[in-house]
Amino acid sequence: MIRVLIADDQALVREGFRSMIGLEEDMEVVGEATDGAEVLPAVQRLRPHVVLMDVRMPRLDGIEATRRLLALREPPRVLMLTTFDRNEYVYEAMKAGASGFLLKDARRSQLLAAIRTVAAGDALVDSAITRRLIERFCRVPVPGSATSVALAGLTERELDVLKLIARGLSNAEIAESLVIGEATVKTHVNRILAKLELRDRAQAVVLAYETGLVEPGSRT
Repeated sequence: MIRVLIADDQALVREGFRSMIGLEEDMEVVGEATDGAEVLPAVQRLRPHVVLMDVRMPRLDGIEATRRLLALREPPRVLMLTTFDRNEYVYEAMKAGASGFLLKDARRSQLLAAIRTVAAGDALVDSAITRRLIERFCRVPVPGSATSVALAGLTERELDVLKLIARGLSNAEIAESLVIGEATVKTHVNRILAKLELRDRAQAVVLAYETGLVEPGSRT
């Protein structure tokens, strides 16, 4: 059972999400938070697997709340919610470790799929909106910079896999592109995350752009 916590200062939004999630057999809403300050104690008390986190909330916004959550020893997955599809603050949250973001006007099927995706340990990096947002706010570093050195420990194959992760490809799509088994791709992904000390694919995508491994607008 996927345990979900809803953090949003609008009662109607929380009620709507609760109603949609409550119809699913494999997930349940275990609690709500009306602002960012309530999120951390609620998570520590209720132990949700996924937090639906609004970007803009009183007292403490969703960005800072996400940073504090991800500093926990066993943090939940964070799915950012926003009414804006081009918001630098969402990028900052993903950089901190949020697993992706979703527009508040997304369809019910998209919301439920997103919750299942992040709960399974994946990230919403296959969204064109997410990639566009990352591309907009990443800056390609000067060659030889400290961030570029971060990739030095990866093998050529791992670099190939990381490039395709940054393009939003799934493990199955990466396997087809590189003509290798999907299990092999999964192994490469796990090694990439471990070597780079990253939480999930969302952070891997951000790093790929920040180091210049993948450039905005490039398709290779």
